[in-house]
Amino acid sequence: MILTERNQGVLTIRLHRPDKKNALSQQMYRDLVSALQDAEADDEIKVVLLGSTSECFSSGNDLQNFLGAGELNKQHPTVIFLYQLARFSKPIIAAVDGLAIGIGTTALLHCDLVYATEKVRFQLPFTALGLCPEAGSSVLLPQLAGYQRAAQYLMLGEAFGANEALQMGMINQITTTDNLQALAAEKAQALAKLPSAAVQQTKKLLRKQPEPITLETIATELAAFEQLLASEDCQQRINNFFSRKTS
Repeated sequence: MILTERNQGVLTIRLHRPDKKNALSQQMYRDLVSALQDAEADDEIKVVLLGSTSECFSSGNDLQNFLGAGELNKQHPTVIFLYQLARFSKPIIAAVDGLAIGIGTTALLHCDLVYATEKVRFQLPFTALGLCPEAGSSVLLPQLAGYQRAAQYLMLGEAFGANEALQMGMINQITTTDNLQALAAEKAQALAKLPSAAVQQTKKLLRKQPEPITLETIATELAAFEQLLASEDCQQRINNFFSRKTS
């Protein structure tokens, strides 16, 4: 479930599926796309603030729901969301607490400002499932963190915390759970009060060179992801994952 709220030029989008640790279903992807498209088209919305309603940002994809959604083509809700996020022209601020797994981390690479608590846990466990990076992370993370650190997180799938994320520039500031929403809202309002054309042009200039590469990388990753998804090794690892969850 996705909750939205408009306030003084800021559209706040909150993930609200606490019983599943905000694992993203295909319907949630559809709702996210709809919210971003509405924000893009609405001149009164200057900034999007992305967060959650619980002390957990997102545990990643709802894997069973994802597997039932069919081929990773242009009609797939996850694919539509990835491109919508990568092309979004207005500033996106993220407020992150607790788990940020898989897409819960890679989506942040497309945000312009990210604030996180000291309790946050980032992880990109794709290889553990026999899969590869997504959302353009195979190019965005090395650009941000350097090749060796990106390899540590994308190949080994090692978890990392707020201090590591701050050091590599993935987040802007560490705060407490109690202060997270207020801090993110303060920064969103500050951006919303600035001339929107200047802010959007600045974002466009900042992302001018990486954007075509990012979009191309998303397409390449999706093709590799789908190929790996059909492999025997991946199928076995996914079956083991579900077996552990039910045992």
